[in-house]
Amino acid sequence: MKTNLRSLLFFLSPALILLSVFLLIPIGAAVYMSFNKIGVEALIDPQTISFVGITNYTQIIFHDELFRKALLNTVIVLVIAMPLTVALSLSLAVLINSKLTKFSSLFRVGFYLPAISNTIAVALVWKWLLNGDYGLINYLLSLVGINGPQWLTNEHTAIFTIIMLVVWKGIGPNTILYMAALSSVPDSVKEAAEIDGASAWQRFIKITVPMLAPTTTYISIMLLIGYLQLFEEPFMLTGGGPVNSTTSIVMLIYNEAFKYFNFGYASAISMVLFFIIFAVSLIRIKLTKLGS
Repeated sequence: MKTNLRSLLFFLSPALILLSVFLLIPIGAAVYMSFNKIGVEALIDPQTISFVGITNYTQIIFHDELFRKALLNTVIVLVIAMPLTVALSLSLAVLINSKLTKFSSLFRVGFYLPAISNTIAVALVWKWLLNGDYGLINYLLSLVGINGPQWLTNEHTAIFTIIMLVVWKGIGPNTILYMAALSSVPDSVKEAAEIDGASAWQRFIKITVPMLAPTTTYISIMLLIGYLQLFEEPFMLTGGGPVNSTTSIVMLIYNEAFKYFNFGYASAISMVLFFIIFAVSLIRIKLTKLGS
């Protein structure tokens, strides 16, 4: 028994070491830092670190207007982008999986390209497309007599450019997941429903959608976690502006840590975000179980 345990620990040790170095230790450090006031001078003199208890947390929750703004921006992206991504991914998967669709393999590759494209290159292309003065979208709108807005510099439209980009990026991989799930739906069940007189829409709603529920739950949770950790898109497209209208929670963490060097405060925000993600994910899983 001891020999088996030693062998097990021996083979698990590389994974456990990597898990500790890259996950457990950073989490522990973030928890410690969140209860302290830590500035850039602490990198040279650790004696400057001062314990502040839950002051960072009370400041974030009750007094930090910028955190509330960043939280609102993140929630807006989540609430709009997540159902859009799920709906479009499922629709495209059904369309590509249809026997009437030709060149389905080509479509699979095409829809997955956004997921493997370099984020910086994609952001540069989108900045050109959405430029208010010489962008392609406003040029096309001008051809039909519409004066396009300043997409990236208008505080009312900037958030929607972020939503468009994250939805565009999210459709590809989730379409592939739905296509894989659709292949597991038995044709015999759909054929039996068709014989009973069920229309194509009824077969889709009553058979296909319920059988895809586990995949939908997985995709929803992964999108939820991803959109709550929104960073690259607003950072590259708008820099959080204008007037912080696209600043996300992770952007706020980045600014506090690497722009203002408030490492303790940034760590506290990251812990608040962790609990938000944990709570929302747990609620989503519970609702799915109740629904089933």
